[in-house]
Amino acid sequence: MNYAMIAYILGTILKTEAVLLCLPAGVALAYGEGDFLPLALTALGAGIGGLALTFRKPGNTVIYAREGFVVTSLSWIVMSLVGAVPFYAAGQIPSYLDAVFETVSGFTTTGASILTDVEAMTHGLLFWRSFTHWVGGMGVLVFLLAIVPLAGGRNVHIMRAESPGPVVGKLVPRVRDTALILYGIYIAMTLFLILFLLMGGMPLYDSAVHAFGTAGTGGFGIWGDSIAHYDSAYIDVVLGVGMVLFGVNFNIYYLLLMGKFTSIWKSEELRWYLGIITGSTLLIAWNTLPQWGSWLRSLRFAFFQVGSVITTTGFATADFNLWPELSRMLLMVLMLVGACAGSTGGGMKVSRLIIMMKSAKREISRMLHPRSVYTLKFEGKPLENQTIYNTFSYFFILVGFIILSTLLVSLDNMDFDSTFSAVMACINNIGPGLGVVGPMGSYATLSGLSKLVLILDMLLGRLEIFPMMMLFAPNIWVTKRTQRI
Repeated sequence: MNYAMIAYILGTILKTEAVLLCLPAGVALAYGEGDFLPLALTALGAGIGGLALTFRKPGNTVIYAREGFVVTSLSWIVMSLVGAVPFYAAGQIPSYLDAVFETVSGFTTTGASILTDVEAMTHGLLFWRSFTHWVGGMGVLVFLLAIVPLAGGRNVHIMRAESPGPVVGKLVPRVRDTALILYGIYIAMTLFLILFLLMGGMPLYDSAVHAFGTAGTGGFGIWGDSIAHYDSAYIDVVLGVGMVLFGVNFNIYYLLLMGKFTSIWKSEELRWYLGIITGSTLLIAWNTLPQWGSWLRSLRFAFFQVGSVITTTGFATADFNLWPELSRMLLMVLMLVGACAGSTGGGMKVSRLIIMMKSAKREISRMLHPRSVYTLKFEGKPLENQTIYNTFSYFFILVGFIILSTLLVSLDNMDFDSTFSAVMACINNIGPGLGVVGPMGSYATLSGLSKLVLILDMLLGRLEIFPMMMLFAPNIWVTKRTQRI
């Protein structure tokens, strides 16, 4: 284990967070509110800590897969612990545990909140709260890879540890160039979204924070009733389409820029993703039609909520707690499915669903025709057995964590809807669930134990379990030159 290099990367993370904190500090200064000093001092402290850890670059900068997993997990933990300080120091979240919960929810793009009166929070801290979505959406380590050469030519181990999905590939031969392309697309799409929101009459501040939440598929709002506050069909459509677009694999946008339209159309995951959204929208619109009175309004609210849930954003234009049971259960299913691999969305990912369904179909065919040979293909390419194995392993471990977390959270004696949906909403990085933790509720009433469990669930969901599990593997910390993972 290259401890020196891990410390160096963590130091770089702290310096990056210090720079990022300057933006909300500037917003706080512009509004003349009392949150400037906590933000500025936190930025200063993070900067000093980062400089101390990066004062001397290690002689050996090479890291392997295990270091990539460990440094990724530690980076997200460190960023969350530091990022929570301004909320606590400003006194706007009196409990540091609650502040950590809110910050982890931000960076992991979950959107689960302990705030009961979000409108009372100052502009600078609200900006930082939503900005964490944007930072965590694409991944802070991917951002670092775009601007800083970190790991002696083995940056791919870091990228694979942080990037979601069963298969992580490079757009171009150099990992740094891939990261630059991804962030370039990410920034451009965010700016376009801000522009479209401004065209709909939304103020600049509101447009920026909601664009951050949409781009990162996080869903922190600045109003108690979320997007319903604006009561605008135009804004609902813009944000709805925005959420769906940010839930698409960013490799698709690279292919679009390259003019490879045939390759885009051949994307199985994209077709499945759009098909699930279309089918779910129509079914929920039909199911909720009596509530809205017209197909147009019903489609409007159904599309927005389907897009919000499947991309794990968590914005709301209506209290779906009050919807018919079929619509509520369908949204629960979409929570598990999630968005596309390689997007900013969370969940299990559509690609894994496709792989598991194809694998199940293959096994049935083998039972009927034992001597036949079946090659499992995804996106037109044969799938390696290791990828299939990893997919089922991920699903099995995910279900295990869901069961364990549900049992622990059930100690709070909430109803089943609230308990189970809280776990599902956090581990799939969605935010609002059903019941007590519904779109118009919060996680404030949960016990400290439940909040700790859900914090872990949010990190597990964002990093897709394995990097976080590596922290608790004793062998991973043993330095042996003959053992390289």
